[in-house]
This record gives sequence, structure tokens and C-alpha cells, in this order.
Amino acid sequence: MASFFGMAFFTFFACLFGMEIFLFFLRLLGLYTTVEEGFCKVYILFGNVAGILTEPGFYFLPTKIGLGSLLINWLGACHTIDLRLDQTYLRSQPVNSEEGAPMGIGIWYEMFIHDPIAYIFKNADPQGSLAANVSSSTIRCLSNMPLTDMMGSRHGMSQTVRKEVSPLSQEWGYKLGSVYIRKVHFRDVRMIKQIEEKVVNRLRQVTSAINQDGANKVSLITSSAERKAAIDFAKAAAIRPSIVGNALAKISQDPEIASAVFDILELQKLLENPGDITLLPKGRQGLIPFLVEGFSPKHATKDSLSSPS
Repeated sequence: MASFFGMAFFTFFACLFGMEIFLFFLRLLGLYTTVEEGFCKVYILFGNVAGILTEPGFYFLPTKIGLGSLLINWLGACHTIDLRLDQTYLRSQPVNSEEGAPMGIGIWYEMFIHDPIAYIFKNADPQGSLAANVSSSTIRCLSNMPLTDMMGSRHGMSQTVRKEVSPLSQEWGYKLGSVYIRKVHFRDVRMIKQIEEKVVNRLRQVTSAINQDGANKVSLITSSAERKAAIDFAKAAAIRPSIVGNALAKISQDPEIASAVFDILELQKLLENPGDITLLPKGRQGLIPFLVEGFSPKHATKDSLSSPS
């Protein structure tokens, strides 16, 4: 039983490591290879392209590129090329507007390899050359544009740069995808500060204009309301005597009611008067005792003066 488990343990590790070693020597001899998704392999033998594998999967090389596959790892070369979509962002490309303002443009673009042979043989640094091509095309196509167009028409500028770059990039095996002008900004710090000051001053002017316009509208509404109120009060003052006269004419038809109304009005006016009221007793003899005693009539109370002496 112990020997059985020992052989099983030995067989497991022999298969685990031995198979990897065996497959490594098969790949070293050039008998097979695997291609991953989004990659391709280009085999070069004696300066010529022996074969290209673009589809992912397992390949038995002698059936794909012939018996020369046995010599590629020794006398040739195998290039593994990434065909997946790549992205690059170029920051602050210097351009000048039509007005002479120094501007910076940030451009973002996509690219992928569509011709592996041209990518390997036609340019030593195709990615750097594509970046330089995009940068020079951006400067050449977007310089001397009006500042308003440069700040507002990013889609049109992106299409212009893409049309300019695409023919040249395809010669190096690259195919340009989307191009997008991501950022347009001023490069001169003093100009930025001047623009900020102008914007602040403009905002202050607009705020002052809005406040003044609001004050003018409020004054206009107030004056209109006062004028209308004055007209209405004048009309009321004009028709008041007529209304009061008509009311008194109706009241005077009944003498008792008229007398009561006038008494009430007289008392109301007396109560509204802030002056002192001096009450004297009836008859001539009623004033002498007060004068003799040195009592001032204005200090007399209502109870003391209610009945004559």
C-alpha cells in the first residue's frame, strides 16, 4: 500500500513538472505554438516572412509554415504583436489662434495595428512616429484658427486632425481610430490673469446693470402705484362732501335723530381735543366760594362741580 501511494505521488509530480518541461522542448524545437486573443505572431526566417498567425488557438507549426519552423527558434525570429486597441493622450500641443493668443490643445486618440508586416519593417518606432505625426498635424491644421472656433468647435477640429493623420499612419501598420480634442486652454499665465480680471469686471458690470434695472422697475412700479393712489384719494375727497351731504340730508328729515347725531359728533370732537376742559357751576353765586377759599376751578373734580352750591 505504501509503495502504491509513493508511485502515485511520484507520477503526479512527474506529470505536473515533466509535462511542462516536455512542452517547453517541443516549443523550443518549433513544433507547436499558441496564439492568445488579441495577439498575432510573425515568423521571420533568413530575412523573409515565413508565416503569420493572427487567429487565437493552438497551431502545429510544420503544417502552417513548413519544416522551416524547426529552424526559426535557432536561425530566425518570432515577433509577438499586440493587436488590441491602444489609447494615447498628448498634452498641451502649442498652437496660436488667429488673434495671436498662445493656446494649448490636448488631443486624445485611439490606434491599433492592422498590418503587422508594415509595423515591423517600415518604421523602427511606429508608435512614437504616430504620436509625432498627430502632434505635427494638430499644430499645422489648428493654428491660425479664430479663437471662438477654437474654443467651441472641438468636433470639427477632431475630424480635421483625423483626416490629416490617417493616410500616413496606415503606411506604418497603424490604423487610427477615434480622435478627440479633449482640452483647449491658454498657455500664458499673464493672459489668463487678464482674462480673469476682465471676466470679473464684466460680471460686476452685469450685476450693477441688473441691480439698476431692478431699482428702476421698482421705482416705476412705486410711482405708478402712488399716482394711482393719489388719483383715487382725490376722487374720494371730491365725492366725500356729496356723500356726507346726502347722508345729512337724510338724517335731518328726523329732528330727534339729527339732534342725537350732532350731539355725538360734538362730544367726539371734544374728546379728541387735547386741551384742558374747565367746568363752571351754574349761577353767579357758585364761583365765589371757590375764589374765597383759593381753590382753582381747573382743579375741581367732576363730583364737586356736578351740583350747584
